[in-house]
Amino acid sequence: MQLQGITALVTGANRGLGYHLVRALLAAGASKIYAAARNPEQLNDTVALDPERVLPVRLDLTDKAQIAALAQKAEDIQLLVNNAGVLDFGGALETTDEVIDRNMSVNFYGTFDMSRAFAPVIEKNGGGSVVNVLTFLSFVSAPIFSAYNASKAASWSMAMSLRPYLAPKKVSIINAFPTTIDTEMVSGLEKVKDTPADVADDIIKDIINGNEDIFPLGAKNTFQAWRQDQKAVEEQFAKLM
Repeated sequence: MQLQGITALVTGANRGLGYHLVRALLAAGASKIYAAARNPEQLNDTVALDPERVLPVRLDLTDKAQIAALAQKAEDIQLLVNNAGVLDFGGALETTDEVIDRNMSVNFYGTFDMSRAFAPVIEKNGGGSVVNVLTFLSFVSAPIFSAYNASKAASWSMAMSLRPYLAPKKVSIINAFPTTIDTEMVSGLEKVKDTPADVADDIIKDIINGNEDIFPLGAKNTFQAWRQDQKAVEEQFAKLM
């Protein structure tokens, strides 16, 4: 996909991977980027990347009215990056209904509602892409993140349903499956982590190269190992209790 001159929208753009996705899109030549967060005041650093090209917008993924209003406001986008998400620690038998609801509301329903709202916008603008920042845990489960795993697996499944439906409308679905990224979300997890800057650069590079399924940095080796021996990788991830 050619990113030079496009208009994009990035959710969860206030920090971490979202911030660096905005930076990488600017470097790739995007002409305008709507940077979304629940609190626009937290977007100051993101806007400072290029105040002329980055527009801060308020967005709570659990608020369908906000999503609908943003789809009317950002009527010129060609690329939607569903990056915003939540992650809660907790094993399957200890996780509360409230935690499950929170992860499903943001990671599944929020992503799906954004895709439903903006697919017609992208189609009207001649086509483009919806990029979902998922996780390798869409394939295998880390028991310590039980609600998160389930929400991301559901989001991946729905993306697969959307892909053939939107293809004739010239709207492609791109899924990114990073492993552990060194952000605040996993600050308490002791594990080798990819930097959000490097992950963002890898994702944008693969979008330009036309890859529909993206395994940035460390995820490439993990995916190859999973393809060769799924049970062995499952057993490895099962140790994350």
